[in-house]
Formats: sequence, structure tokens, C-alpha cells
Amino acid sequence: MTVIRFIKDWTLPVAIATGTLLYLVFAFVPTLDGAAQLFAPVCNSILPLFMFLILFVTFCKVDFRRLRPVAWHLWVGVFQVVFLMLAMMLILIYRLTGDNLILMEALLTCIVAPCAAAAPVVTQKLGGKLEQMTTYTFLSNFVTALFIPICFPMVERSGHITFLSAFLTIFYQVLIILVVPMLMAYLVKHFMKSLHRRIISVRDLSYYLWACSLMIVSGTTVKNICHADATVLFLLVIALLGLVLCIVQFAVGRWIGHYFDATVEAGQGLGQKNTAFAIWIAYTYLNPLSSVGPGCYILWQNIINSVEIWQKRNEK
Repeated sequence: MTVIRFIKDWTLPVAIATGTLLYLVFAFVPTLDGAAQLFAPVCNSILPLFMFLILFVTFCKVDFRRLRPVAWHLWVGVFQVVFLMLAMMLILIYRLTGDNLILMEALLTCIVAPCAAAAPVVTQKLGGKLEQMTTYTFLSNFVTALFIPICFPMVERSGHITFLSAFLTIFYQVLIILVVPMLMAYLVKHFMKSLHRRIISVRDLSYYLWACSLMIVSGTTVKNICHADATVLFLLVIALLGLVLCIVQFAVGRWIGHYFDATVEAGQGLGQKNTAFAIWIAYTYLNPLSSVGPGCYILWQNIINSVEIWQKRNEK
């Protein structure tokens, strides 16, 4: 029981450590080479499915009639767009290339990524307002679905594809991962009530699905780091910049929230990102090495989340 309690209390660090350890075992034990080659494509294809399921389960628990925007939603969204525009200006005005571009792409994915699907669960554990957080998660996914197809074709230009073609391709992929689960959750909630009851009866299902996705993402991040064609110093710079960005986004969110009696909600809304999605879009549409940025961001944001949950538990 002590082990089970430890896993429940420290689910996020345990998931990250497990994913890292599993990759290292499969990578450095020669007898497991066959299994590693078998599971690699499975893990790559299953990650978008996990992102889909996490959002689907989260929105199955939403009372859509209570999804009302509040003031802090606007200001947190504004600051996300401001951070995004600053990153885009640096890339386009200074015509960044090489390592400098990879650094900015790593930060860009951490900024443009939507609020994590598990953020409402973490917010509830911290005593925040579940409905407000869920509403912002809903809105944040639409903002991301709009800006990624606009920004990414300008960052990674290809001579073989037009801006419109890139926009439509990326928009379609993002739509499937982020928007379709919302629509399906609405249909299940209103027209498949028996299935809906079974889904919502499982406590913290989206939270543990998120932990499973973290295992996959952590292993992928370690793989990218081990195979990166970059120096250790460069990887450390990416990790350090990810830490600074994580602290800034959590701090700015909490600063905004204290004006609206929503410190916890706004802090999680701006700081806690869907890093699995960020890694996927970085690996798919940008330089694959930039995925190290959101990979490190996973570690930083979950250290913050774990400390916050631990403090809240001690208060009780």
C-alpha cells in the first residue's frame, strides 16, 4: 500500500522516470534490439491517440452549459499571443538559421502549445475552479489550432510546398487531434448516456492517461537527446531556456490571476502545456531537435505541479 500511495502522490515524476528508464533499457541492452525496433513505430503512432483520448475524457466530464468565458481567460490568451508574436518577430526579423533557429523553435512550441488536458484535474487538486479551467482548456485548443498553421509555414519554409498547402495540411492534423475530441465528447454526453456514465465513473481517468502519455513522451525526449547531432552544451542551453520560459509563464499567469481571484487557474492555464502535443508538432513540422525544448518543459512543469500538489496536501 505504501508503494501504491507513493505512485498516486508522485504520479508525474514516476511516469517521467519510468519512460526514461524503459528507453535506456531497450537502447542499451543488445538482446532487446528486436523488441525496440518493434515497439518504436507503435509508440510514435500511439502518442496522437493518447492526446485524443485525454481531451475526449476531459470534455466528457464537462457541463457544456457552464462553459462561460471569464475575464482572466482573455488576458491569459492575450499574453500567450504576445509571447508567440515576440518569438515570431525574433525569427523573422533576424532571419534566424541553424542553432539559433532551433532554439527559438524549441521555445515557440512551448508557447503555442495549448493548455494541457490534465490542467483541470491538477487545478481541482489545488483547490481551483474546475469549470473555469475546463473552459480555458477548450478555448486554448482553438487558439492553438488557429495559430500553428499560420506560424509554422513561415518558420520552416519549403520550396516544394506553398503557404496555403502547408496551412491546410497542418490545420487538418491539428483539427483531428484537438477539435474532434471536443465534438465527440459532446455527442457522447448527449446521445450515448450509458457510455458517458461509464467514462465519467472512472476517477482521474484523464490524469492517468496523461501519465501514460508522459511515459511515451519522456522516452521519446531521451531518445532525441541521445541521438541529437548537437553538443551537450547546446542541449543544456535548450533545457535552461525551457526552464526560464516555464517559470515566466507560470509566474505571469499567476500574476494575471491574482487580479481576478484565480491565481491557481490562470497560473495553470498559461504555464501548464500539452507538451505531448508540442513534441509531436515540433518533431513533425519543425527541426526534430527542437522537440528537446518541450521535452525538457515536461520535466520543469511537472516538478512545479508536483510541488504544488505536495504543498496543498500538506496544508490539508
